[in-house]
Amino acid sequence: MSREPKDLNTDTAEQIDVYDAAQIRVLEGLEAVRKRPAMYIGSTGFEGLHHLVYEVVDNSVDEALVGYCDQVEVTIHTDNSVSVLDNGRGIPVDIHEQTGRPALEVVMTTLHAGGKFDNSAYKVSGGLHGVGLSVVNALAERLEVEIWRDGKRYLQQYERGKPTGDLEEVGRARKTGTRVTFVPDHEIFEDRTFSLDTLSNRLRELAFLNKGLRIRLADERINEAREFYYTGGIRSFVELLNENKVVLHPKPIYIEAQRDTTVVEVAIQYNDGYGETVFSFANNINTHDGGAHLIGFRSALTRTINTYATSHDLLKNLKATLTGDDIREGLTAVISVKLPNPQFEGQTKARLNNPDMKGLVETIVNEKLAEYLEENPAIGRRIVEKATEAARAREAARKAKELARRKGPLDGDDLPGKLADCSEKNPALCELYIVEGDSAGGSAKQGRDRRFQAILPLRGKILNTERARVDRMLSSTEIRVLISALGAGIDPEFDIGRLRYHRIIIMTDADVDGEHIRTLLLTFFFRHLRQVVEEGHLYIAQPPLYKVKRGRAERYLKNDRAMEDFLLETAAEALQVEGSNGGTPWTGQRLHGMLRKLLTWHSCLRAMERRGRHPGVVATLAQAGGVPRGALKEEGAAHQFLARLLEALRSQAVRLGLAEGRVEWDEEQEAYRLFLGFGPNGQGQRSQATVDQELVGSPEYRELEAAAVALNALGPPPFRVVAEGDIAPAESWNDLLDKSMALARKGLAIQRYKGLGEMNPEQLWQTTMNPESRTLLRVRVEDAVAAEQIFTTLMGDQVEPRRLFIERHAPEASNLDI
Repeated sequence: MSREPKDLNTDTAEQIDVYDAAQIRVLEGLEAVRKRPAMYIGSTGFEGLHHLVYEVVDNSVDEALVGYCDQVEVTIHTDNSVSVLDNGRGIPVDIHEQTGRPALEVVMTTLHAGGKFDNSAYKVSGGLHGVGLSVVNALAERLEVEIWRDGKRYLQQYERGKPTGDLEEVGRARKTGTRVTFVPDHEIFEDRTFSLDTLSNRLRELAFLNKGLRIRLADERINEAREFYYTGGIRSFVELLNENKVVLHPKPIYIEAQRDTTVVEVAIQYNDGYGETVFSFANNINTHDGGAHLIGFRSALTRTINTYATSHDLLKNLKATLTGDDIREGLTAVISVKLPNPQFEGQTKARLNNPDMKGLVETIVNEKLAEYLEENPAIGRRIVEKATEAARAREAARKAKELARRKGPLDGDDLPGKLADCSEKNPALCELYIVEGDSAGGSAKQGRDRRFQAILPLRGKILNTERARVDRMLSSTEIRVLISALGAGIDPEFDIGRLRYHRIIIMTDADVDGEHIRTLLLTFFFRHLRQVVEEGHLYIAQPPLYKVKRGRAERYLKNDRAMEDFLLETAAEALQVEGSNGGTPWTGQRLHGMLRKLLTWHSCLRAMERRGRHPGVVATLAQAGGVPRGALKEEGAAHQFLARLLEALRSQAVRLGLAEGRVEWDEEQEAYRLFLGFGPNGQGQRSQATVDQELVGSPEYRELEAAAVALNALGPPPFRVVAEGDIAPAESWNDLLDKSMALARKGLAIQRYKGLGEMNPEQLWQTTMNPESRTLLRVRVEDAVAAEQIFTTLMGDQVEPRRLFIERHAPEASNLDI
C-alpha cells in the first residue's frame, strides 16, 4: 500500500536545509548510551534487559579466570533489582592518575575504561571494550557498588550513570570482593521483569565453562534458589545435555590443548537421536552465531571421521563419502576457546571473527580426535556406523523430497491445496494460522482477513519428530504440507529468507488433544526449524476459555484468572458484605479488595496443602498474627510460641483433636520447629503438622499473613452477603468467598469453550484473530538447556524420565479434561 508524501511548508523546509556546526551535538559521558542503548546491549527489550546482568556477571567471572574468585551470587530482589556479589579482588578504589578520580568511579562513568585493554591485569577475559559496567550504570535508575578491599569496605551510589556522592569508606573488611546492585531504568526498559530461567541458562553455562566456580542464583520474588557447580567442566555440560538419551559411548570424548596463550577445550558425545546439539563459547561468551572456532571444529570432525572410516575400510557398503550432516547426526558437543584478543561482532558478541582460530581449532581437533579413535576402535566403529545410517537415510530423504516435489513441492513454488493463502505478498505483513482439523479450519477461513491471514488446517496429530529421522518425517503428509506452506525448505536447505509468513500462529483447542497437537508442532519447530523460533516468528493463539452473557450483553474471557476478575467486578457492583463487628457494610472497591484477599487466602492455603502442610494449622497460624521475629531461633522463645499456637488451635470452632505438641531442633535449617500431633478424625486416622523455618519463610505463607491482616477487619464470623432480594449467611472466610461468588454468578449464562469449532466465524475473528483485540504468545527459548531436556523427556523414547516428570508435577495439574 503506497502513501503520498506529506507537503512541507516553507518554514519547515528551510529548517531542514540548515546544516552547520550548530547541528553537531557532542554527547558527554554516558549520554550516548542512554541515547542509543541498543548499540551497547542489542535492544531495550527482553534480551537487552538480561544483557545488563550478563555484563556484571562477566566481570566477576573474569576474576575467576585469573584465579581470584570462586563464588558468585546473583539475587533477583522483590522490586526487580538485581545484585551480583563475588569474592574476587574488588574493583580498585585508589586514585586514577589520568582523571584524578577513584578508579571505581572512572570504571563506572567512563566508556572504554577498564583493565582489559592490555594483558597486565587479565590474560583472558570476556570484557574487551571497557563498556560493560559503565553501560549498566548508564541504563540503571539506581546503582550501588559495595567493595571489600585492602581490609576496608567502600560504598558509592549512582543514579542514571551519575554518582550521587563521593566514594566512601564505610567500615572494615575481612574479605575481598564486589557487590553491584542495580534497578533497570523504567525510562529505557518498558518491561523490567527478569526471567529466572533465562538467567539460569547463562549462569549454568558459566559454571560449566569454569570448573570449580560456584554460582548461586536466588529469586526472592518466588523464594527459589538454584546453585551451579560442576567439577567436570564442559564434560559435565555434555552429559547434562544427553541426560535421558541413549548414548553411543558412556563418557564424552574430551580434548584440551594450549597453544601459546590460547586454550581450546572440546567435549563430544554421540546419542542415538537424529538431531545435532552444539554450543560454542569464546572467553565464556556464548557465541550463538558460531564463528571461526565452530567452523574449524566442524571441518575437523568431518575430515577426521572420514579419514578414520576410510583407513579402516568401514565404508564398503556406502558409495559416497560421509557428509558433515551425516557425521553430526546425534552429535552433542561443546567447544570452548579462551584467547587473549578475541574479535567479536558487536558488543553482544554473538560471533567470533578471529581468522586464526579456525585453523588452530581444526588442527587440535584433527590431531586429538584421531588419537582417541585409534585408541578406542569400538567407539570409532559405532560413530561411523551411526553416520553411515544417517547417509543412507539422507539418500532416502532425497528421494522422498523428489517424490514430494512431484506430489506437492517442498520448495515453496507451489502451495498445498488445503492452504487458504492470503493476497498480501510481503512476508513481514503475512500471518499463517495452523489450525486443528477441518472444522476449526472452516471457521477460521470464513472469519479471517483474507488480505494478510492464511489458514492451514492439519488433520489429526502430526508425527512426533523427536523420534523420527528426516526420511520418515518427510513421508508424513501433514509435515510435507506444513513445510510446503512455509516455503523455506527444511534442513540442510532451510533458508529463513524464503519464509512466506513472518507470523506463524499455532491455534489449537484448549482441551487435552489440542495441547498435545500444540506440543507436537512445537517439537517440530524446535528440532527442525529452530531459526523460526529464534527470530521470533512463532506464536501461540490465545482463544477465550469463557463467554459470559447477561441479557444481550456478551463478554469473552481468556482464562480462569480473567473469569475470577470478572466475577469480582460483578460482586463489587451488586453485593454488600456485613461483618460481625458492625460498621459500614463492605461495597464497591472496598469489597473488591476484600474479595481479592479472600481469593489469595484460598489459593495459598490450597498450594500449601498440596505441599503436605496442614491447612488448619497454617490458617490458624496466619490468623493469630504469625510467627514472632526470632521465635524459632531460641528454644525458650519457641516454647512460648508453641503455647500460644496451641491455645489458638484449641479455641477453633471445629475441634482438631489435638493430642500433643513439642519443640524439636532442625539441624538442616539450623532452627527450632514445632511438632503438632492430632487425634483420630472421623475416619479414625491420625494426622500431624510441623511449623518450621521453611514454612514461615515461603512466599505463600507471607501472602497468607498479609491477607489475614486485611481480613481480620471483618471481625469473627458469621458474616452476611446481601444482594437484591437475597441474604446469605457465611460461617467462615472460605464460605464468605463461595457465597459471594455464587451470588455474583446469578443471572449469568457462562459458556466454557473446549474447542474452536464451538465458535462461529465472527466470534473467532473477534476474539482470536483480530489484531486489534487478540492476544498472542510469542514462543522463545529462554533456557536452551532446559528446553533441550524438556523436549527429550516429554517427547523422547525413554519412558521412565517421563513417568517421573508426570509424578513430580501431578500436584500442579488443574482443569483436567477427564
